Amino acid sequence: VHTEAVQAALAKHKERKMAVPMPSKRRSLVVQTSMDAYTPPDTSSGSEDEGSVQGDSQGTPTSSQGSINMEHWISQAIHGSTTSTTSSSSTQSGGSGAAHRLADVMAQTHIENHSAPPDVTTYTSEHSMQVERPQGSTTSRTAPKYGNAELMETGDGVPVSSRVSAKIQQLVNTLKRPKRPPLREFFVDDFEELLEVQQPDPNQPKPEGAQMLATRGEQLGVVTNWPPSLEAALQRWGTISPKAPCLTTMDTNGKPLYILTYGKLWTRSMKVAYNILHKLGTKQEPMVRPGDRVALVFPNNDPAAFMVAFYGCLLAEVVPVPIEVPLTRKDAGSQQIGFLLGSCGVTVALTSDACHKGLPKSPTGEIPQFKGWPKLLWFVTESKHLSKPPRDWFPHIKDANNDTAYIEYKTCKDGSVLGVTVTRIALLTHCQALTQACGYTEAETIVNVLDFKKDVGLWHGILTSVMNMMHVISIPYSLMKVNPLSWIQKVCQYKAKVACVKSRDMHWALVAHRDQRDVNLSSLRMLIVADGANPWSISSCDAFLNVFQSKGLRQEVICPCASSPEALTVAIRRCGYGRLGNHSGRGVLSMHGLTYGVIRVDSEEKLSVLTVQDVGLVMPGAIMCSVKPDGIPQLCRTDEIGELCVCAVATGTSYYGLSGMTKNTFEVFPMTSSGAPISEYPFIRTGLLGFVGPGGLVFVVGKMDGLMVVSGRRHNADDIVATALAVEPMKFVYRGRIAVFSVTVLHDERIVIVAEQRPDSTEEDSFQWMSRVLQAIDSIHQVGVYCLALVPANTLPKTPLGGIHLSETKQLFLEGSLHPCNVLMCPHTCVTNLPKPRQKQPEIGPASVMVGNLVSGKRIAQASGRDLGQIEDNDQARKFLFLSEVLQWRAQTTPDHLLYTLLNCRGTIANSLTCVQLHKRAEKIAVMLMERGHLQDGDHVALVYPPGIDLIAAFYGCLYAGCVPITVRPPHPQNIATTLPTVKMIVEVSRSACLMTTQLICKLLRSREAAAAVDVRTWPLILDTDDLPKKRPAQIYKPSNPDTLAYLDFSVSTTGMLAGVKMSHAATSAFCRSIKLQCELYPSREVAICLDPYCGLGFVLWCLCSVYSGHQSILIPPSELETNPALWLLAVSQYKVRDTFCSYSVMELCTKGLGSQTESLKARGLDLSRVRTCVVVAEERPRIALTQSFSKLFKDLGLHPRAVSTSFGCRVNLAICLQGTSGPDPTTVYVDMRALRHDRVRLVERGSPHSLPLMESGKILPGVRIIIANPETKGPLGDSHLGEIWVHSAHNASGYFTIYGDESLQSDHFNSRLSFGDTQTIWARTGYLGFLRRTELTDANGERHDALYVVGALDEAMELRGMRYHPIDIETSVIRAHKSVTECAVFTWTNLLVVVVELDGSEQEALDLVPLVTNVVLEEHYLIVGVVVVVDIGVIPINSRGEKQRMHLRDGFLADQLDPIYVAYNM
Repeated sequence: VHTEAVQAALAKHKERKMAVPMPSKRRSLVVQTSMDAYTPPDTSSGSEDEGSVQGDSQGTPTSSQGSINMEHWISQAIHGSTTSTTSSSSTQSGGSGAAHRLADVMAQTHIENHSAPPDVTTYTSEHSMQVERPQGSTTSRTAPKYGNAELMETGDGVPVSSRVSAKIQQLVNTLKRPKRPPLREFFVDDFEELLEVQQPDPNQPKPEGAQMLATRGEQLGVVTNWPPSLEAALQRWGTISPKAPCLTTMDTNGKPLYILTYGKLWTRSMKVAYNILHKLGTKQEPMVRPGDRVALVFPNNDPAAFMVAFYGCLLAEVVPVPIEVPLTRKDAGSQQIGFLLGSCGVTVALTSDACHKGLPKSPTGEIPQFKGWPKLLWFVTESKHLSKPPRDWFPHIKDANNDTAYIEYKTCKDGSVLGVTVTRIALLTHCQALTQACGYTEAETIVNVLDFKKDVGLWHGILTSVMNMMHVISIPYSLMKVNPLSWIQKVCQYKAKVACVKSRDMHWALVAHRDQRDVNLSSLRMLIVADGANPWSISSCDAFLNVFQSKGLRQEVICPCASSPEALTVAIRRCGYGRLGNHSGRGVLSMHGLTYGVIRVDSEEKLSVLTVQDVGLVMPGAIMCSVKPDGIPQLCRTDEIGELCVCAVATGTSYYGLSGMTKNTFEVFPMTSSGAPISEYPFIRTGLLGFVGPGGLVFVVGKMDGLMVVSGRRHNADDIVATALAVEPMKFVYRGRIAVFSVTVLHDERIVIVAEQRPDSTEEDSFQWMSRVLQAIDSIHQVGVYCLALVPANTLPKTPLGGIHLSETKQLFLEGSLHPCNVLMCPHTCVTNLPKPRQKQPEIGPASVMVGNLVSGKRIAQASGRDLGQIEDNDQARKFLFLSEVLQWRAQTTPDHLLYTLLNCRGTIANSLTCVQLHKRAEKIAVMLMERGHLQDGDHVALVYPPGIDLIAAFYGCLYAGCVPITVRPPHPQNIATTLPTVKMIVEVSRSACLMTTQLICKLLRSREAAAAVDVRTWPLILDTDDLPKKRPAQIYKPSNPDTLAYLDFSVSTTGMLAGVKMSHAATSAFCRSIKLQCELYPSREVAICLDPYCGLGFVLWCLCSVYSGHQSILIPPSELETNPALWLLAVSQYKVRDTFCSYSVMELCTKGLGSQTESLKARGLDLSRVRTCVVVAEERPRIALTQSFSKLFKDLGLHPRAVSTSFGCRVNLAICLQGTSGPDPTTVYVDMRALRHDRVRLVERGSPHSLPLMESGKILPGVRIIIANPETKGPLGDSHLGEIWVHSAHNASGYFTIYGDESLQSDHFNSRLSFGDTQTIWARTGYLGFLRRTELTDANGERHDALYVVGALDEAMELRGMRYHPIDIETSVIRAHKSVTECAVFTWTNLLVVVVELDGSEQEALDLVPLVTNVVLEEHYLIVGVVVVVDIGVIPINSRGEKQRMHLRDGFLADQLDPIYVAYNM
């Protein structure tokens, strides 16, 4: 029934087009070797008329489809036409012919197969479906090498010709499909981030029936010869008919292994009872007393030993706790069983010889303590190991009473194990009720396939059988695996009257059944189906009857029953009723109604229905009713689904040792609508959901444990499994190997399906199967699946009898250790409760803002450093306008004062410069420029030097010659292909007339490798400064005007833009003075610098500050730290330095590289206690986690945590903030991340949800003024508002230097005015968002201190759903999501969020990351990730400042150059 519905649903989907891009996988991850399994459709994403790069575009065919021209498809998709060529059978991005053929074949299959109702179990269809599959032409093309961003045009939405963008386009088109109905109401999550609350659907069905009445089972008729207790029955049969067979066990060949007679059972049980009571411990202190609990650990193929031990316990009046054999020390769920044993106070475990030998042993032969288990004494119950009871000893046989008889374990939804206690009277009454309901008579033969340790197998095969002296043929699970027909053969062989099976046993018998001639099932009067309550049992029953009716099986023989550990047997169909007419019932219920807990017999909508069969009548002597599953236990109406509750003697009485949980489950007093209890006796919750239908027939539609409430509607895990299985089940996944559970993400449950994939299915097939499962579940259950994962065969955690261990699987999924081989996530379709996208309000007029801020007491956000004019200092260098003059003055007055010391990787001095040495060297370089270079004043000179002294000398040489220097990072000799083009570009863009460098680099620039990367013929004149002329220049150039250009500063921003700024002489001197004052630099000081000296503050500190202030700079090239990570800190300690500067990459190197070496460094005498300031030079939001871990790590070496701070600079002003020596310590605040997205700053307590720590970026430098302005309207903002940081200072750069002279861009960035308020001042826009906050601290000059907090670059910020997100926040969340994520970068493409994660682990873990990344971004940022890309370590490009180059990464991704391990496209 279900299969038909699913196929029809899928056919319906064919009209509704849906195209899911298939994930791309690295070859090493793909098990299959077939070519088409992993070639993703490789296409170019422009249509032909746009002049596509690649004429021959190829679409790799997808199974069941021909290949079509992808470009045509994309262009059609873009132009929104829906012609038949683009409709495809399910989720493929391909064509149609084959798809329609397939659909026709399917339709015929169903028409011709009508002789037997098609269902889950008939897999043999008359048509074999084979579809021609044309081969797609495959051409290879080499992509330009990754990292060369200039060669790719990405622009805004102009895609690179690549297969990735085609897939993304496909994804975008798919996501444009209409969503679920819009929802109007919201609840406020803490404040205005509104999460939608699912409103009840006004059209939802509501129960309309009358209130139900409790249903009574028939009277439990006490028969005269029923024994007063089960032990009494055993004694009776053991003495009257000792030769009668009690139990026959089978070996794996299906041969009878052993026959236990009633006589042997009686004598052996007595022996066990005697030994338990008298031979454990001492006479005075026996280990086990009556009423104590003992564990029974027996394997599934030894029911005889179990039975003897069980009855031995009953005779000794101790309480048996049957459990599974612990196979390994960390078996799935075995730890929880250990907790159960511990809580039951078990100290002894009874076991068989064979089992005891098989348990894991320590080298001394001891059985180790299993994880979570109490210490146990293992006691073997085989007769030969036991002593004979004395003649006069006899067990005490009483009538059944309220003592505990046994404890049955039950595994809950969350994996915890509880013990249900069953009293002796309940045990006996249950046996009587089963005997009456099943009509058992003496000496009947019964075949049992079920687990005899618990549930139906225990009740029929061990307990009730003894009460009636029946003969049980026990079939072990191991035999069923080898021969699924074995139970049917035994029924025939023994002419058994009754068989106890599960629907899977019927199913496998059908699959294995090949017209056996000699099968005759006419002896069966009852076939008990233990899991008759499962939704798929009905199809197994029907199919089984269908095939075996011809073999003597009668319809009325099939007796489904429902049971639960708490209520024992809840209901069972009586045998033989079939003759009286149709006493078995079926309900065809509307799935939609069921999700609201309402019973609706479905007539019109044939697709989404659940067909259920009854599980018979209420047990004799019991009363049943159904109550509302949540809230007050009110009786349900007649057309309402509720939890079935039973009131009877024959039930469990409590969860052992858990009185709180017991009260709720074992004592329910159902109420009528008026609030009166319906009975004075308590009822027991069965954990089953269902209703009592006409004629008192009980119907079960699901279990409480499997209930998933998704946006207010209830879905049953079993139903979803059944639907998934009905989609061509046997081809891709194993029948019993599907797990369905829900995980809570963003305030709602989300459905996850995990299935084991057959090893022979290709990527393509599995992906198609997954897409079809999603559609089927969507059609039939009207619910979206959040995540569908396939794992390799046999990798899911198993329960002892081979089922899937659900809670363990869920645990693995959530911790990211499931290792799926395929994942499909559909957050776009499932997550319907995201906050509404933010609507930007029209801006309020300027005047009202001013008034508003005044009224609310907000001051306009502005702040400034100390006023340069006010500071009296004996600064000799101030007399000079130009740095070149300062150097000449120092060379005359203090010629031998040391200015620079360069260290090598061993920490020894490689080179040093005094004032006069630097002056003389600069003179020689000036001569060289004039004579060999014939340069005029004002010409630009590129300085391509490694970090060191040569660079400094060359810089001052340029100033002496009147040239304008540009410092350029030299190409990396191991990576010329990617680093040299950047050098070439800067040289060209800066219009350099000459290039100065060392001899070594000179050779490199003209080498063969260089010629392969760039055109070496177009280099300007290259001068090598290793051999300098010996003469001095006639005169040293002196600029005419301080506003002329001193040098150019080029840098690549994080967005991949190359920007050069002009620094005038006046700005350069002002810059040096500001730093001198802030850091209190004098000639007697020493400063250690571990920075790249090519741009920004790093260059100024390395080359300029020492000459201006006269302090000694100890220069440590950051590249040397790669060989010796401790170099910088050892130098700081050795030279007793008080002030040091580094970059984030240096700090990270130290934190990662020296983390474990602090002890040995301490031993080497490393002491950081003198450090006053350790400043990280940066152009980004302070990386608080890194600075904090650095401080913590080196605290033991004397580093004061207050010393670590950051600076902030940008292109328009190379240093705005710098901590400096005086002034308050840097402060940290916690802001609400959700408010930030709305450009608001809301301070919260540390540790509150959604809080983000921000550290102040250092003190504002002297002479710098800052204001926070609205980047759109350019109006000033109030305190604590997020806006763009604008800066006014004497050391602002004077403009961009670009080859295009893009004036409009420049004028805006460097000369902006506020739109109201102070409209006179000229500000430079930094391009960074931040806010000012007045703190409680006081400045050096006694004012309240204003702290500047930088949040992030405007260019980097992503606008999604109308809100502003900073990539770093999302990245931080993602890095926390799984231990194997080392780095992460995010960017957007066509409004999709793309997350790239670097995986540090095996490639098998790659797919684990997809759900975790999606979950964490949803939970913390309310965003749905569009694409998850898993790459190797080191793929995310990072610039010299340690900042991620997200735009380069984006270009590389779109041009398909990342070689990702896995790319997942979320639906």
